[in-house]
Amino acid sequence: SLKDQYNNLIEPWGGVDNILKIHSLNPESLDAHVRLYKMAMYGKSILHRREREMIAVTVSSENHCFYCLVAHGSAVRELSNDPQLGERIAANFRYAELPEKQLELLNFTKKLTRDPSEISESDRIKLREVGYTDRDIWDISAIIGLFNMTNRLASATEMEPNDNYHNIAR
Repeated sequence: SLKDQYNNLIEPWGGVDNILKIHSLNPESLDAHVRLYKMAMYGKSILHRREREMIAVTVSSENHCFYCLVAHGSAVRELSNDPQLGERIAANFRYAELPEKQLELLNFTKKLTRDPSEISESDRIKLREVGYTDRDIWDISAIIGLFNMTNRLASATEMEPNDNYHNIAR
């Protein structure tokens, strides 16, 4: 049942994320969403969890997704121990004083989100030059794709962030 699924998804703060609750409209999609999210955000990859969350914030900034900006901005703050980093990335990651490897990661994230048909070999070369492999580029792209989908679902349903996300790591 949906209630049983939600009971397995309770967060440490005691509730279920709104992005998961919206699946009550189509319960069959909940399990698929959770599996895809866990693979992208926790699966084997050289990407640190913080970098995966930075991708989520960059995609969400491009898509103006309030839910994901708040939720994943709080994760960036928490994982980086930097109370400003999530907001800096959301506003303009190029001014967040990031290492070159992360800057190229987020440049690619922005371009694939905004202009996917404009991605070319030169974009992949830039990622390789800072140390990403083709497998890493696949992982990066899967995360970007996941959050573009999630942003659209959140925006289409006028989803609001869970209240607790506004206060995490402040």
